[in-house]
Amino acid sequence: MALRSQPTALQARLGSELRKMREAAGMTAREAAERVGTTSAQMSHVESGRAGISAERVRQMATQYACLDEELIAELVAMATDRSKGWWEEFRGVLAHRALDLAELEYRAASLHTFEGAYIPGLLQIEDYTRDLMSYGIPQPSPQLLETLVTFRLRRRAALTRDSPPAYHVVIHEAALRTRVSTRQTARKQLDFLLEQSERLNNTIRVIPFDTDRFGGAGNPLLYASGPVPKLDTVYIDAPHGPGLLDAESQLVRYRALLDKAATFALSSEKSRDFIHSIAQEL
Repeated sequence: MALRSQPTALQARLGSELRKMREAAGMTAREAAERVGTTSAQMSHVESGRAGISAERVRQMATQYACLDEELIAELVAMATDRSKGWWEEFRGVLAHRALDLAELEYRAASLHTFEGAYIPGLLQIEDYTRDLMSYGIPQPSPQLLETLVTFRLRRRAALTRDSPPAYHVVIHEAALRTRVSTRQTARKQLDFLLEQSERLNNTIRVIPFDTDRFGGAGNPLLYASGPVPKLDTVYIDAPHGPGLLDAESQLVRYRALLDKAATFALSSEKSRDFIHSIAQEL
């Protein structure tokens, strides 16, 4: 079977978890390959997500690695046998792989926690806000690419409207509410949309006001996506050098703590709605 040139987020994560399991067992790739009857090269391809793996082989590896976490094993088996195609696959070869990885991450998440200090979170942006924000890039995207980018971002909302949507917990700094990336009219519509979305049962939107003392975390936007089991949680960060997915336990602990800390500075959901409404009334 041909190797994948660019594994999906799901495929790469499966390989990563199998590698972590092997390393926890104290085995080299060569030792593990001998135990499960494959080659070191094939083991490397599986762990990088470039090669597929059967459910039977996943269970065999778990046995050889003495993994006793039945819930994790069951989820890895499900990942190995998943042949579904998400809507984001329509954009493969058109948009960056990391953009598709983000859409897949959001759609498959059991819950989503995000903090934004400068902009409205992507899943909550209206079309005109997104278009003007995307237009600000250097170099400016072509008209065709811009429309593709806007369409893609709007379709990401499917994560919040699918059957059994994830709980979506949002903390936004007041700066994100007041930064006018578009016109005054669009800013008002954007805030109205936020208020509308805050009424959805699966959404919790909270605000950190400017006059909050001792808050120094406005420069740390991030998304924390909970997996079906805690070991499959993922952090998405949009850094200056490019976006990235993080899943090491030490990283998950750090970013959970950052989100928890930001949340302690935020107003309650009810007070946040009143706060957003008051800003909208000023426009």
